[in-house]
Amino acid sequence: MEMKKILLVGKFNTVMKQTNTFLSQFFHVQLCSENTDVLDGMLKIVNPDLVLISLIGTYNIDTSIFFLLSDRYPHIPVLTIGTKEESSAFFKYYEDSQFENLIRPVENTMIMEAICRRLDINGRELEKTAAEEKKHELNKKRILVVDDNGTALRTMKAMLAEQYDVALAISGAQAMTSIGKKRPDLILLDYEMPVCDGKMTLEMIRSDDELKNIPVVFLTAINDRANIEAVLKLKPAGYFLKPAVKERLLAEINRILASPPDTSELSE
Repeated sequence: MEMKKILLVGKFNTVMKQTNTFLSQFFHVQLCSENTDVLDGMLKIVNPDLVLISLIGTYNIDTSIFFLLSDRYPHIPVLTIGTKEESSAFFKYYEDSQFENLIRPVENTMIMEAICRRLDINGRELEKTAAEEKKHELNKKRILVVDDNGTALRTMKAMLAEQYDVALAISGAQAMTSIGKKRPDLILLDYEMPVCDGKMTLEMIRSDDELKNIPVVFLTAINDRANIEAVLKLKPAGYFLKPAVKERLLAEINRILASPPDTSELSE
């Protein structure tokens, strides 16, 4: 089931934050202010399946957002949420069946039911799919990517995020902090970094009995024999020349993670 897109409009307060957190389990949720021009731009970019407007604290809301939605986006269902007092000021702007109001206080489950009804989707199937995806996320192997180049980190995350839980570190010191918080299943480590380079970082990892068997794959931008020999001398689980090719990198990571760790040389 393809995940539907919700544009959540209103003042970013505690209720909005809680609603966003709940709905993000089941939908792609994009936040938007109640400014008409901003909303118009977001509608064009996001192309949402439904617009959800929180009326909390919006007594001075720009009512032209209702005309915008009814005149230019009549195909998009709109749900509003507010108390009777908050909502009553805006009923006159509602056009036929496009708009529907939920009276606060309202449980998140009731919001969910209303969204499913308006989008004609099965709520139980949606919850089942979300639970399966959450289970899949929890079962993902964790990869720590260490590189002093922010662009390289973002590129590597984009390559790996679909299959793995990806953590990023921009230095050897930050890598050790990240490892201490949550042990990764594999580390992709830039060999050439300032201050604490890949060799030093690997030595710190291997000096800890609880961490020394984590497979480490070096990433290096220098393609000459002396450099590669220096990398291989450290006996990493693998190495790749930068920029790494996605298909080859994923295949190598899958191979390493599927193999039992070889601890013979590390324990000598």
